[in-house]
Amino acid sequence: MSDNALQLTVHRMTWEADNVLSVELVHPEGKPLPEWTPGAHIDVEAGAHTRQYSLCGDPRDTGRYRIGVLDEPASRGGSRYVHSKLRPGQQLTVSEPRNHFALEDAPAYLFVAGGIGVTPLLAMAREAAARGSRRRFVYGGRSRGSMAFTEELAAFGGELTLVPQDQLGHIDLDPALAGLPDDTLVYACGPAPLLAAVEERCPAERLRLERFSAPVVEQTGADEAFEVECRASGLTLQVGPDSSILRAAEEAGLSVNSSCQEGICGSCETRVLDGTPDHRDFLLSEAEHAAGTTMMICVSRRASGRLVLDL
Repeated sequence: MSDNALQLTVHRMTWEADNVLSVELVHPEGKPLPEWTPGAHIDVEAGAHTRQYSLCGDPRDTGRYRIGVLDEPASRGGSRYVHSKLRPGQQLTVSEPRNHFALEDAPAYLFVAGGIGVTPLLAMAREAAARGSRRRFVYGGRSRGSMAFTEELAAFGGELTLVPQDQLGHIDLDPALAGLPDDTLVYACGPAPLLAAVEERCPAERLRLERFSAPVVEQTGADEAFEVECRASGLTLQVGPDSSILRAAEEAGLSVNSSCQEGICGSCETRVLDGTPDHRDFLLSEAEHAAGTTMMICVSRRASGRLVLDL
């Protein structure tokens, strides 16, 4: 966690659906919290784990953050800690908000949520309603009882379609995406199969995604070893073919923020001072990849020339 980490108090925990808790965090001295925008998330130290949770409250309320946490037995332990150990009055260490899934200006939006993927889209739907934009929200879950924040979504107005799988099956994306007006942006968050299905049906320039996990990518050819100059520390790292810049930095004693190590959370984003990265993350946009000013050092490598980073 960075030096700008916040120590916040758990103010309230509320059951929002089966196995879904919302957690409200406040400053222990009642101070206003750093601003955020819809789509932002915070890193949370959940016991021995650091996990990312989308902020799903109201950005205009500077006195509290709210996250939604699914109790997922197959998770790596963060959600289990929140559900089994965390209680009101305790303190949590969290990062300041950061946003790689920002709500861009558009006349109209289609939001597609699967399960706990509703959390970043909830704040977006609130903002779209405040802007007076046209909006549709399609939300699928295992059952109606497992689908959190449905009453809040309904209160925002616009067209809301709830698709509990045990009653209606999976979301039928064809009618949802067919004939999409040219002025509509599509925001989707949820399990990998849902996002893959949305990607198949929606033009890439109109689609914005946030993933729970990195998709499987077939690697062609072996990686090569390379050097990285760390300008801030004065070190030069040797990155092996089976290693990563992040691992080499940690082995050299550098303190680097990291969490997912899959190129999807943004914790390890590092400024590029010189050289061309080989981007392998699933977070930065095509334009950001082309600019090459930052990179995710947990997965990305050097494309050519000497790579100099602000480490």
